[in-house]
Order: sequence, then structure tokens, then C-alpha cells
Amino acid sequence: MDISGNILRSGVDAFQAGKRRADMAAADIAAAAVPVDPKVQESNSFADSNRDLVTSLVELEAGKLQAQAGAKVVETADEVLGTLVDMRA
Repeated sequence: MDISGNILRSGVDAFQAGKRRADMAAADIAAAAVPVDPKVQESNSFADSNRDLVTSLVELEAGKLQAQAGAKVVETADEVLGTLVDMRA
């Protein structure tokens, strides 16, 4: 069943890509949490920092959803494969 293998591979690939995306966003968020001396910080850099944090939070959520979608593809492919095996038996 090459089709089933391709579907499973697609689901696993999507899950792994989502995990990588979430990991990178989480690292960006952790790096943004480092305290900065308010005397040195400029207002523009503060706005840029907030924008970067918001972007990272959006990327984190997108990665989570991508991983969930990949897991659902794997789950569905498993169910379809089980149904096909039951029909052959």
C-alpha cells in the first residue's frame, strides 16, 4: 500500500515541521524575556521588541496547529488502513 505510506509520511512530515516551527518560536519568546535595562532601551526598540514577541506568539500557535493537523492526518491514515485490512480479511 504505497498510497497509505505516502499519507502517513505526509502526516509525520507535517507534525515534525509544526514541532520545529513551535520550537523556534518558543526559543524566540524565551530570548525576548531577557530583561533589558530601561535606561538604555529606546522607545523604538521597545515597539520592535513587542512586535517580535507578538510575531513569535503567532508562530507558536501556527506551529501547534500544524503539528495537530499532521497528527490528525496520521490518525486518519491509520484508521483507513485498519478498515482496508479488515475488508481484506
